Amino acid sequence: MTEPVKLIGAFGSPFVHRAEVALRLKGVAYELITEDLSNKSELLLRHNPVHHRVPVLLHGDKPICESLVILEYIDEAFDGPPLLPADPGERAEARFWAKFFAEKCLMSVWLALWTEGETRKLLMEDAKEHLVIVETQLKEKRFFGGAAIGLADIAGASVLSHWAGVLQEVAGITVMNDDEYPAIHRWMEDYNADEVVMECLPDREQLVSHFTAIRGKCITAGKSMLPNYLASK
Repeated sequence: MTEPVKLIGAFGSPFVHRAEVALRLKGVAYELITEDLSNKSELLLRHNPVHHRVPVLLHGDKPICESLVILEYIDEAFDGPPLLPADPGERAEARFWAKFFAEKCLMSVWLALWTEGETRKLLMEDAKEHLVIVETQLKEKRFFGGAAIGLADIAGASVLSHWAGVLQEVAGITVMNDDEYPAIHRWMEDYNADEVVMECLPDREQLVSHFTAIRGKCITAGKSMLPNYLASK
C-alpha cells in the first residue's frame, strides 16, 4: 500500500512552492495542509519541533523538514524525472548552487526588500554582486542542469522568478532589472512557463495583497516582525 504524502505549508511561501514543484515533477499525489503562521498548529509543532517552520513533508508517518532537504528526499524516495544528475560531480555542482541560492543570493535579495535605509542599501549591493555571479553561470544554459528543471533551478528560480517581482512592487524598489540580467530574466521566464510550475504558482495579485499587509505590519512593528514571517525555509 502506498504511503500517503502530505505537505504542511503556508500561502505565499516560496519555500513551500519548492516542495510542490518537486512533487508535481515526480507525479506524486499529495495533500496540501495550509498553516496560519501567526497561530501555528499542533501538527506543525509536533512534526517540526526544532524550528517550527514550513514546509514539512509527511511521507506516511515520516516528517522531513527544510525545503532543500525535502527536495533531495523527494528525488530519492519517488520515481519520475530526476532532480539531480546521475554523475557525482554534476550532483555536487547542483548542490553547490542550491546552497549558494539559499545562503547568499536569495537571502540578500529577500532581506533587501524587507528593510529600510542604509541596511537596505548594503543588502542591495550584496544582492547585485551575487546576481552577477548567477548571470554569468546562466549565459550558456537554459537551466542549471541543462534542458530540464532540476534541483538548483527549483532552489533559485522558485524565489527569484515569481516572488521577487511581487516583493519589488510591494517595496517600491528595484533589485533585479531585466535589462541588467538578461540571462536570469530568460531563465525565470522559462521556469514560470513550465506547465508543472504554473500549476502551483500562487495568484500574483493575491501575493501582492498578502505581502503588502505583511510589510505594513513589519514597518509598524519593526524588525521583530521579520523573523516571524521568515518562519519558512
